[in-house]
Amino acid sequence: MREKILSILEKNSRIEIKELAVLLGFSEIDVANEVKKMEEEGVICGYHTLIDWEKTSIEKVSALIEVKVTPQRGQGFDNIAERIYKYPEVNAVYLISGGFDLLVSLEGKTLKEVSSFVSDKLATLDTVLSTATHFVLKKYKDHGTILDKKEVDEREQFTL
Repeated sequence: MREKILSILEKNSRIEIKELAVLLGFSEIDVANEVKKMEEEGVICGYHTLIDWEKTSIEKVSALIEVKVTPQRGQGFDNIAERIYKYPEVNAVYLISGGFDLLVSLEGKTLKEVSSFVSDKLATLDTVLSTATHFVLKKYKDHGTILDKKEVDEREQFTL
């Protein structure tokens, strides 16, 4: 039941327990208890709304920053990752394979604001060796949701 609940909630966190129970074939009480248990265990960490900011009048700049660091003895990457994710501008921090160690996702109001964050706060951390900034120009799909949906003409073709 857990895997099915998580799969459905990941796609639609606003689904009502009643509807979730019907979809899964379990009682509302059982589903509600399982969701609450997963929240308490930290399996379900939060609920989010996905917004296509390009369709609003609000200016936002997103960037992905690759960061190469010197891991700390006995701590690995955890301490530096924690220092980075505590900044309010940072949306996500991932430990990655490849030429860099961490991938940092962040947002700002302008390119300059994001660039300033990287040069003034991120690049100056004592264990950071180098960074590479990639500005997000357009999002096509985010968290499994297609943002750039093309309208499909579903009318039947008629020929004479």
